[in-house]
Amino acid sequence: MNALIVEDEDLSVRRLKKMIGEVAPSLDVAGVTDSIEQTVEWVHENRAAGKADPDLIFLDIELSDGQSFEIFNRIEVTSAIIFTTSYDEYALQAFKHNSIDYLLKPVHRDDLQRALQKYEKMKSQPVVDHSLAGIRKLLEDFKKASSVEYRQRFLVKQGQKMLSIEVGEIAYFFTDDRYSFFMTDSNQKMLVDYTLDELAESLDPARFFRINRGMMVTHRSVDKIDPYFGNRLALTLRPAHNKEVLVSREKVGDFKVWMGK
Repeated sequence: MNALIVEDEDLSVRRLKKMIGEVAPSLDVAGVTDSIEQTVEWVHENRAAGKADPDLIFLDIELSDGQSFEIFNRIEVTSAIIFTTSYDEYALQAFKHNSIDYLLKPVHRDDLQRALQKYEKMKSQPVVDHSLAGIRKLLEDFKKASSVEYRQRFLVKQGQKMLSIEVGEIAYFFTDDRYSFFMTDSNQKMLVDYTLDELAESLDPARFFRINRGMMVTHRSVDKIDPYFGNRLALTLRPAHNKEVLVSREKVGDFKVWMGK
């Protein structure tokens, strides 16, 4: 059994590959693509070489060149699909496309294992209910499975005291000289003992967005957005940050979607 991963974030690819190796070591990752164009090209080349389509496709929805649903308009997809995304509003549309499951990022090991078990079960009983009632049932299952508990507070040290800071008081996270900090709405800078990768996994993606390798922001912290060369964006934050704040080029599309919610 083999799979194709369609994902434009390197960290998500690495995490997914690692979890697949842990929960389904017999599942071979045959390829990784990061855009609509590259995915369509990969499938064409795979077929031209006389190879069968992958059994499974792990499919992110928001890609660098658009929403991955466009792939279904460009080629016939026979593989089963496990959607992996930061957004829950596409669930109904996703279940129209050979969907086995719909996993919210950060994808958790138990959720992935359940999705793969569901795939194995559906292989032996390949009858999928695409009626409205069937889709509603899938959506209900999805909501139950995706009830992730995100971090609500941080315990930080201030002088000789320990303070418990609610996540709702935090304006943004950033790295400085290999250390991670957050800035509160009241302009307090606090050191946290976590990497930004670890923070991204534990915080609600509806509230925090990682604009580049070294910063995560909240909606309310973004005071101004300006275009910047290289198809990037420059942000003015509130409270003010002491360095230039840029949304990396590969994050611009997702950032615009997130800011519009």
